[in-house]
Amino acid sequence: GGFELAGSIFGIRPIWASEIEPFPILVTTKNFPEMKHLGDINKLNGADLEPVTIIAGGSPCQDMSIAGKREGLDGSRSNLFREQIRIIKEMRESDRAAGRTGTQIRPRYMVWENVPGAFSSNHGKDFAAVLEEAIRVAEPEAPPVPVPEKGWPTSGCLMGDGWSVAWRVLDAQFWGVPQRRRRIALVADF
Repeated sequence: GGFELAGSIFGIRPIWASEIEPFPILVTTKNFPEMKHLGDINKLNGADLEPVTIIAGGSPCQDMSIAGKREGLDGSRSNLFREQIRIIKEMRESDRAAGRTGTQIRPRYMVWENVPGAFSSNHGKDFAAVLEEAIRVAEPEAPPVPVPEKGWPTSGCLMGDGWSVAWRVLDAQFWGVPQRRRRIALVADF
């Protein structure tokens, strides 16, 4: 319920969530009783979901963590990022078909978080793929994003005609959590 809690602090009302683990469902049901739990993201169709302004997610990090097996975005868990992108595209296409245009097409924003190991996973190609797939929501014919020679910086921004994608590594210890827990926070504005 981290995304829901953070959003609610700033006046964002969580509408629905895709979760399959019982304990997180229990926690968010207690804290956000009006929020719908839709289950497995693999079984959802964005065109059938209630449109929202922001879709936030953090695909499981084990496949990209330096402590894991490093299967990357093709791993059985971290590949859920691609499901997040699919849902966004389906929802946006449905909104477009319903007559919405320009910045009114939902979702307008995407938030993704993951471990800094995503920068080096698959020699940096996995983070390039995250950027490419986010960009291609707004610009389907966008060229590939090259991996920087010296690796990914801990913060950056890419911009195009009508879209932007920015990322930064944040450490939870500076946000009131009593442990060091670094994460990439990526925000796309379509």
